[in-house]
Amino acid sequence: MSDQNFDVIVIGGGPAGYHAAIRAAQLGLKTACIDAWTGADGKAALGGTCLNVGCIPSKALLDSSKQFWNLTQHFDVHGITTKDAAIDVKTMVGRKDKIVKQFTGGVAMLFKQNKIASFLGKGKLLKDRQVEITAPDGGKQVISGTNIIIATGSTPIELPFAKFDGKAIVDNAGALAFDAVPKRLGVIGAGVIGLELGSVWKRLGADVTVIEALPDFLAVADADVARTAAREFAKQGLKIELGAKLSKAEVKGNEVHLSYAGKDGEKQLVVDKLLVAVGRRAYTDGLLGDGTGVSLDERGRVVVDEHCWTGVDGVWAVGDCVRGPMLAHKGFEEGIAVAELIAGKAGHVNLDTIPWVIYTEPEIAWVGKTEAQCKADNIPYKTGSFPFAAVGRAVAMNEPAGFVKVIAHAETDRILGCHIVGANASELIAECVVAMEFKGSAEDLARIVHAHPTLSEAVHEAAMSVDKRAIHKAN
Repeated sequence: MSDQNFDVIVIGGGPAGYHAAIRAAQLGLKTACIDAWTGADGKAALGGTCLNVGCIPSKALLDSSKQFWNLTQHFDVHGITTKDAAIDVKTMVGRKDKIVKQFTGGVAMLFKQNKIASFLGKGKLLKDRQVEITAPDGGKQVISGTNIIIATGSTPIELPFAKFDGKAIVDNAGALAFDAVPKRLGVIGAGVIGLELGSVWKRLGADVTVIEALPDFLAVADADVARTAAREFAKQGLKIELGAKLSKAEVKGNEVHLSYAGKDGEKQLVVDKLLVAVGRRAYTDGLLGDGTGVSLDERGRVVVDEHCWTGVDGVWAVGDCVRGPMLAHKGFEEGIAVAELIAGKAGHVNLDTIPWVIYTEPEIAWVGKTEAQCKADNIPYKTGSFPFAAVGRAVAMNEPAGFVKVIAHAETDRILGCHIVGANASELIAECVVAMEFKGSAEDLARIVHAHPTLSEAVHEAAMSVDKRAIHKAN
């Protein structure tokens, strides 16, 4: 096989792509990965949106802003007093940038260790499993592979009347790179990105207004969880307007003037910065050449079956550019699964047990069905819940907000869903995912010994509560 022919070519070096490439190489397949992302230095920056302007940098800023919020709002209960606390935004953003560089560099090192050929540029699938690579300078070359894995990811949706300018009107990348705390920040969209980045700048002193078109807050989450989260966000001063549809965003000088239809009629709002976070779309622009046989659906996603196969011999697609939730960890597992299928091994991803997490304060996490979904599907169910306010560790941490809720089948007791709002929900949900993957029942979860004192006791007692036998609350 020549240097330009590979067993596997991965188009895209984001979460799904680099996992696919590394696993394929581990399995002894000659592997190449094409990615167009570059850092501030103009060099390749593997890791896609997740590592460069998504999961990792947003968590870095969330942690920094949480430290500042606790310092100014909560440390007094511990007997810790401060005076004239301040935040240096440039230092905070600089820390974030160092973390990003560390992890993108880490992926490059893993590619080198696994002997993966890395190409900088944009990949375009041609017929007969050939891929054209367009380098940043416009130069082109063609490589071929026995198998192609499409992992081109997603990109922010841009509103026609609020186009990104990178300064006043920004996407998630822009909101991660402000050089100062905006006095007034507008956020369009009360989804994961809007709530997380809105929280970052609110904690640092911005007056934040979130405008959400849907009438219900976090409709994708369990209603009880959404209700509790909304109450906690209101306490923090995060203003969320529901049933509000933006119609105009005009930059005037250093301000952005917004017009939107709210529940009480037309409204205006003036902000210093506007974050548009109304969702993401599959990034498949210019991906397919003529005669590839690969299809896109009405949303621009690559059409695949349950095994991420496109229906074209040797061509697969994974991650944000295919059906299913746009979550990095979903992409991780799809990339690995496809690499293993190519190598003749078993590979599968259960889309029903993928956890969701929103890294606000308190955190929100869930897996499986909500009560509303059980009702819609006519599934008989029972529930149990337990508040963090009754968990010794949570109270000792001064984080008593929220609860754990377990939904089980009314007849078989099999766990159908778990929903958490509260401290460390992102970590606690993993236990619930494992239980569901092993077809566990609420009783199984209830009979597992949990360490005391820990936050995980809330999961334990919620499972016990399903059968009205929780110890530390009235049943």
